Amino acid sequence: MQNLRKMKLEKLLIIGLAFALNACNAPAPEQKAEVQEITETKTAKLEYPGEKHLTNLQQLTFGGDNAEAYFSFDGKSLCFQASNPEWGTECDQIYYMPIEGYKGDKAPMVSTGKGRTTCSYFMPGDKSIIYASTHLADEACPQAPRSSNGKYVWGVFPGFDIFVTDLEGNIQTQLTDSPGYDAEPTLSPDGTKIVFTSIRSGDLELYTMNVDGSDVRQVTDELGYDGGAFFSPDGTRLVFRTSRPKTDEEKKTYKDLLAKGLVQPTEMEIYTCKVDGSDMRQVTKLGGANWAPFYHPSGEKILFSTNHHVKSGRQFNIFSIKEDGTELQQVTFDDTFDAFPMFSPNGKKLVFSSNRNNKGRDTNVFIADWVD
Repeated sequence: MQNLRKMKLEKLLIIGLAFALNACNAPAPEQKAEVQEITETKTAKLEYPGEKHLTNLQQLTFGGDNAEAYFSFDGKSLCFQASNPEWGTECDQIYYMPIEGYKGDKAPMVSTGKGRTTCSYFMPGDKSIIYASTHLADEACPQAPRSSNGKYVWGVFPGFDIFVTDLEGNIQTQLTDSPGYDAEPTLSPDGTKIVFTSIRSGDLELYTMNVDGSDVRQVTDELGYDGGAFFSPDGTRLVFRTSRPKTDEEKKTYKDLLAKGLVQPTEMEIYTCKVDGSDMRQVTKLGGANWAPFYHPSGEKILFSTNHHVKSGRQFNIFSIKEDGTELQQVTFDDTFDAFPMFSPNGKKLVFSSNRNNKGRDTNVFIADWVD
């Protein structure tokens, strides 16, 4: 997955700059209880009032920016991306760890340590990890502006391609080599299909392919950024975030930014479709930035991150919503940033990234038991 995952989470990515603009159309819900102040310790109480779906919440990383943590097929491990000066990584790289957390000074790194990486996911058998990286195009960390004409933007780096590595960091396969952006891969529950985002058509669209890179098929074809896709539990549908510029001015802005390798993620909604792109459905119509979606184990609900509920647009929380767009419910109540929710394969645990427990400084990975 921004995230971009894409939309990729940078240090307080959207929080500080991005969504100070007119980000929400809905009023902020009334807070029923004051959030307690907590400091960064491994024993602090991590839950906020109102988080009834989360129990036994645990923090797995401490320091730096850690995001997009996704379960292995057996549910025993997590792969994630991180940038942490104490680990010697100023630019996002890919790591993995047991669901209990890593041992020692840092988690094992499986990417090359070069370029920028994003969007990792375990391959079938849990002995290898798929991820996107720019290291072949340039070993340096690519930099991009955070704003354009006063609007917050994300870089869509043309050097991204998709690779498979073993757990010792040895690249086994390069799955894409088309010019431009190929990134944000995730796998189907049965481990046979990959969905990813590519600019090979001239726009940022969803594609599927087999796990060996064969049988590439385009899924979406409407102007706008389509990304951060995941399969439904039964593997028949995709859920993803999308921008859909409508007016001539919006379309021109989108195209002009894309020509510079940029997208503006401040207006996005959640959509679903069948794996072949048919039966397209808009799930959210909330305004603001709605992204990082993932299906509930039932296949009937979707968890996602949003800032629609706060007028400033500076706060992101995880919400759930039924696939038909009804029964919107707030899940997390951190006062800064919660995103990238993912359920374990058995549906009993939820992993997500948050700025809680450190006064909003760093982004860390948290895991909890899920209560329906």
